[in-house]
Amino acid sequence: EYPPYDGWYNNRAHPEWGTVDGPLTRSLPSHYADGTYAPSGGERPNPRTISQNTMAGNTGMGSSTNRTALLVFFGQQVVEEILDAQRPGCPPEYFNIKIPKGDPLYDANGTGEVEIPFLRSRYDMSSTGYSPNNPRQQLNEITPFIDGGLTYGINKAWSDALRLLKKNWELASYKGEGKFPIENSLGLPLANPPPPRDHELKSATRFFRLGNPRGNENPFLLAFGMLWFRHHNWLARYLRDQHGNWSDEKVYNEARVLNIAVHQKIIMYDWLPLFLGECSGILGLNGTCYKSAIHPGITHVFQSAAMRIGHTLVPPGVFRRSKYNTECTFINTTLKTAGERHAFQEAHVNKPGLRTCNTYWNSVVSDMSDFQSDIDKLLMGMASQIAEKEDNIITPDLRGSVFGPLDFSRRDLMALNIQRGRDHGLPDYNTARESFGLKKRVSFEEINPVLFQNNANNGGNLLQDLNDTHGGDISKMDVWTGGLLETLPTGPGELFRLIIRDQFLRIRDGDRFWFENTKNGLLTPSELEFVRNTTIRDVILRTNPNLDPNFDIQQNPFQWLSSDPLALCPQPMQLNETDMEECTSPKTFDYFTGSEWSYALTFASFGLFTLGSKALLKHYLKTEKYQLRKKIKKWLKKMFKNSEQKNTAIGTSTTMECIFLKQGNHKHSIQLKQCKIHLTTASGRQNLRTIDLTKSKDVLISTAYNRGRNTMFLRADKDTHDLVLKFNDAEERDSFIARCINFLHANNVPHKVNDMSLKQLMEKASTSQMRDEVLQKFFKAALSVSLKLEDGGKYEVLNNKEARKFIHIELSKKEFADYLKLKPTSMFVDQMFTTADTDGSGSISFREFLDIMVLFTKGSPKDKAKLMFDMYDLDKSGELSMKEFKVMLRSMMDMVNASVATEQMDELVNTMLTTHGYQNKESLTLNDFQIIMNKYSNELSEASIVPGVTLLKSCGFLIFLKCEKTKQKKIFLEPNYEELRVDVAYWDTDSQQTRLKEVRRHTIPAKLPRNKSRVEIKVNKKVFKAGKINSWIMALENYIQNYRLQIFWLTLYLLVLAGIFIERAYFYSVEREFAGLRRIAGYGVSITRGAASAMMFTYSSLLVTMCRNTITALRETFLHLYIPFDSAIIMHRIIAWLALTFTAMHILGHSLNIYSISTQTPGDLTCLFRDYWRPSHELPKFHYWCWQTITGITGVLLTLVVIVMYTFASDYSRRRVFQWFWWTHNLGYIFYFFMVLHGSGFLVQDPFFYYFFLGPAILYTLDKLYSLSRSKCEISVVYAELLPSDVTHLEFKRPVSFNYKAGQWVRIACLSQSPNEYHPFTLTSAPHEETLKVHIRAVGPWTMNLRNIYNPDVLRDSPYPKLYLDGPFGEGHQDWYKYDVAVLVGGGIGVTPFAAILKDLVNMAQSGVRIQCKKVYFMWVTRDQKQYEWLTDIIQEVETKDLNDLVDTHIFITQFPEKFDLRTTMLYICERQFQKVAGKSLFTGLRAVTHFGRPEFKSFFVSLTEEHPQVDKFGVFSCGPPPMTNEVDKTCSKLNKYEGPSFLHHFENF
Repeated sequence: EYPPYDGWYNNRAHPEWGTVDGPLTRSLPSHYADGTYAPSGGERPNPRTISQNTMAGNTGMGSSTNRTALLVFFGQQVVEEILDAQRPGCPPEYFNIKIPKGDPLYDANGTGEVEIPFLRSRYDMSSTGYSPNNPRQQLNEITPFIDGGLTYGINKAWSDALRLLKKNWELASYKGEGKFPIENSLGLPLANPPPPRDHELKSATRFFRLGNPRGNENPFLLAFGMLWFRHHNWLARYLRDQHGNWSDEKVYNEARVLNIAVHQKIIMYDWLPLFLGECSGILGLNGTCYKSAIHPGITHVFQSAAMRIGHTLVPPGVFRRSKYNTECTFINTTLKTAGERHAFQEAHVNKPGLRTCNTYWNSVVSDMSDFQSDIDKLLMGMASQIAEKEDNIITPDLRGSVFGPLDFSRRDLMALNIQRGRDHGLPDYNTARESFGLKKRVSFEEINPVLFQNNANNGGNLLQDLNDTHGGDISKMDVWTGGLLETLPTGPGELFRLIIRDQFLRIRDGDRFWFENTKNGLLTPSELEFVRNTTIRDVILRTNPNLDPNFDIQQNPFQWLSSDPLALCPQPMQLNETDMEECTSPKTFDYFTGSEWSYALTFASFGLFTLGSKALLKHYLKTEKYQLRKKIKKWLKKMFKNSEQKNTAIGTSTTMECIFLKQGNHKHSIQLKQCKIHLTTASGRQNLRTIDLTKSKDVLISTAYNRGRNTMFLRADKDTHDLVLKFNDAEERDSFIARCINFLHANNVPHKVNDMSLKQLMEKASTSQMRDEVLQKFFKAALSVSLKLEDGGKYEVLNNKEARKFIHIELSKKEFADYLKLKPTSMFVDQMFTTADTDGSGSISFREFLDIMVLFTKGSPKDKAKLMFDMYDLDKSGELSMKEFKVMLRSMMDMVNASVATEQMDELVNTMLTTHGYQNKESLTLNDFQIIMNKYSNELSEASIVPGVTLLKSCGFLIFLKCEKTKQKKIFLEPNYEELRVDVAYWDTDSQQTRLKEVRRHTIPAKLPRNKSRVEIKVNKKVFKAGKINSWIMALENYIQNYRLQIFWLTLYLLVLAGIFIERAYFYSVEREFAGLRRIAGYGVSITRGAASAMMFTYSSLLVTMCRNTITALRETFLHLYIPFDSAIIMHRIIAWLALTFTAMHILGHSLNIYSISTQTPGDLTCLFRDYWRPSHELPKFHYWCWQTITGITGVLLTLVVIVMYTFASDYSRRRVFQWFWWTHNLGYIFYFFMVLHGSGFLVQDPFFYYFFLGPAILYTLDKLYSLSRSKCEISVVYAELLPSDVTHLEFKRPVSFNYKAGQWVRIACLSQSPNEYHPFTLTSAPHEETLKVHIRAVGPWTMNLRNIYNPDVLRDSPYPKLYLDGPFGEGHQDWYKYDVAVLVGGGIGVTPFAAILKDLVNMAQSGVRIQCKKVYFMWVTRDQKQYEWLTDIIQEVETKDLNDLVDTHIFITQFPEKFDLRTTMLYICERQFQKVAGKSLFTGLRAVTHFGRPEFKSFFVSLTEEHPQVDKFGVFSCGPPPMTNEVDKTCSKLNKYEGPSFLHHFENF
């Protein structure tokens, strides 16, 4: 059995005794301040002060017993063999040493803020440091046995790395020469602090590969490492020669055993007696047997104090000498050994020996042959050199200039010794003596009277300084200080001698593999005798064959004795630091140096990338617009060219019209033709303004001459405002002006041109917006005078004086038409304008406008009827011919783009005339017309041309009319009743509770086409307590009631999310308080780690909300009663915003954390980030952590991906560049891949993401695979049609297994565009139909291309391109049948889901399918009925099949923003009359009621509660533009504030 490398099972009864990483033992009770782990000695003096006052002095006095430097540095390798507790704890615990203010070495500037960095020792965290009964126990990282760890390492893997691959009985050597160990090209983790002489980190590959990680610390220690390396190979070759049949492994192990045995013998019986100055208790025990009850462990007091006594012997430098050749030559320092920093400093060369302080971690030189000679020189020099005297004085090379980290390159080792003892909980000096059975010292003088006397004789004040430093209290003296002061000329004093002797005896007697233990069977008697006869001199001579044993080294290299006949080369002098090169001064270092630019640029790049993504989006859209403008410009040039050929135009220019110079402008086109200037849109399709120059007596053209050289305005004296133009450049402007002047000359129009500055031009120009402001005041003045209305503060109330300011303003026909919200070409406008323009001037004056206003606001129904009669009495004959009567009606139709067949118009007119007995008349007199209109006197009495004064809010025909201040009148027209009933109800709105005051009922006979509906407003019976708080409480109660499932799941999600965040934050705040980033960045890392876990959870749960197939399937199960599956998309957005919030928190937090990491020492980072290996000579800068670690680079990539995805996921980009949204959202796969990699870097913690990600990822993958299995099936299109309003109708085959519900949607991809780009569309076909249908409005590139692809002119005879189909997917609309009463509100193309629902409803009714829904109200809001004529066909089909009156349809035509004025009054009259005659709408041909204006939802919903009193929940489903769905949602929310039935709103936007 060979000795183990790691010490395990050396003691079979206690296999853990003496193992690697075993705890230090205590021969003294711990004296931690808190009994557990807090350092002791808080009341003791400052360690640096103690070092300065008690250990300083003149060096250069030799050892009293002539101990050599070889003995001193051999002692260092002995310590390295049995003890290594230098590695700091992890996480690092700083116990810095405060430097006294004004310290000459460290604080020359007197700041008082300098500290020597000191890290507490590594300890057994698993089982110690938790209570006074089990205090903290530091660890020994190597075995305490003398078992060759210095040469072979402390584990088998390390040992194997030192061996040859071939002939592996030897240790590998440099170039195979056998002289030096092989270089560290393998990258063994050797200690590699920065050499303080050079103050820079160097590669550890420069070191030799040794068993001792610290073996390259200085050339003197390295010499012994090479000595034992060579001795092993010498023994191995010897054994190989003696035993040729042994295997390489046996030769290696036997050589190892012999080498260890020789080492044990030399240490125990040659070096230790001389070091202690006694042989008692050591040599007398020679040959004793192994004692298994003895614990060999290193004690704290030995490690922290006693063994450090060798520091008093360390010289300031070491001689090197040549071989003896009649005389000895001692070698001075050369430029090479001094270091390149001294290349031009002659003061540092030709000095005796190597300066100790400047050789730290500079033990290896580049030239190996020189180092070969240096080993011999060093060994001979150390053997000849006398060590420092055994006293309290320590060389400055240790006491102030020992190596340190880059941020503190020189430290005081004596202060560190004292602080280390306190770190390990050592007691004071007297307590230690007492614990070992020694007599306590009463006074300082009793410690070492001889030392103090000698010091005093030499003029010193050591005793007084010692007393002053400790305040006269010996109980405040540390063990190290007292033990050092006990030092005798023969060696360590009483206390340290006892401790050291005890330690080595336990090491020997507790080692089962000790060479003298014959029972272990390791050595034969001859080998044992060989070991006992071997000395350090023999080892030196065996390993350095070039030395002459008769001249080059004395008999005992550990001691220089003049009586030794071989002591031929005595040292020339006792070395003193004043005789040698100087130690380099202490230096500091900022670890963030070199990270400034990378840190700033990295985070700046994130911001720039964000802005760049947005700029790219803007640029793309701008490019698209530019391309469009190019096409328009090309078209304009073509048009202009054609115009020139026809000689009808003089020129066309593209320009910017400044609507308001300080607010913006629009791109327009200017045309000059037929003595008029035409301002059109850039496309030329719409005329925006015409300036008739024939009516102008003068034209002024003003141009800017400075930086506004591309700007001008044109003023015609008869025009209402200036035409302010901005061209692309001055050349284009001048070209236009030239053409314009030629144009004016050609038409004999007087004109003049002047120049002015741009500022003056802007001040003098009168723009259209300025004109609008004047007109607003004009109309206000007219209203104030005619109606004396107050507008609630929207405009200031004008008095008569202000009103007179507008007496000279005149309205053009266009301005008059704009005021009425009609086209200037409208017949109604033309007739009204002609009627108002009594003086025939071509414009309306303030007085003329006031007259017409008074008529409509104050006039009687007869007056208004007469006005209409006069307007359409075109020939002014005093009678309306049938043709003129029809013209009047058609002009009303034109205002809503309504087209009525001639037959229908004739039928309408005949019916109206027959009703009053005028069927035989060819014309109507004024009296006849007034009799016809008298039937509608109520409507005419309220009719006005004043926009905003009277408004129609329709449901059926529900009209709101503004009456007195405290009253509101509501009129409800019911066209489908037997009698058309008009209820006019008055409510008192001054009281807190609305109450019915008066009801007047008007009946109008009408035909009853269907069952009588009760949808009307009677009285408000809501019970509601006044007050804002009660209102808020009621609203909250109703909101919770209606959205309780959503609130529950969102709350649960947020609670889980908060729990995940808090758990991680707590873990890093409390449980990992002293670990990792927590120690560096404080509580900031707690927040970032909490945010990281929250990110993992949110991004993982996003996948669940994207499992469309799973959600669609589950919503058909009982789970839909408990989980609001229809809110998946809303939940997706909420989670996405939460994820972004935590992502921002994580990024910002780590921007600070990585900054903190970049300022830490390499040692701390090695501890805190053990899984991040890096070369020891490389400082991990910010760019290393951010750009060279897997966690950093993936974090950067993740950030960029998030920026891109969120930028193009905004509503703005989705609506404009949906394709980019689609592409960037597919980056999600890359995002999750990087998320997995991000955590696998082990930077802060073990990978954590998969805990959250695995489940959702599997679910999403299965869901996606299911989609792919369907979506990749090619679907044939059977029919395609291009409908008005850019709507494309596609009908395609229905897969056999495709089952869906009305209201569901699908995703389709067009193979002719991109088979991987899917877009969602609602099915307009019903489930019972054999094919699938969609109606797609062209609003973006994809849909526009789709429309072009299926254009018959493009396809010609080619077959329809095929599709990929994915779906169906569920949404809230499909649940319409689950409510007793459902309200469907569709806006524009948003009616598509309801088309399917209506067809499905009627089909189920016809088939006898019983459903819960008993009534459906369908409200279609469209600009005009022609916009979606395809839906009209569907509604007509539904009406035909709806025999049970399930569907009540209302169509709202929203072309006019103002709802009830004179023009719409006539439309209602015609509509109602035609409805009575034909039972259908005059405009749509449907039985559905047609309204002119936007629906007023509140009144309609209130009326539903009266119509269906037994219903407690109404399902409201809306789809359309956000303003409409928002209005429906607000109305539902407002009504839900009150007690009574609830309106549950489900909506989708497009």
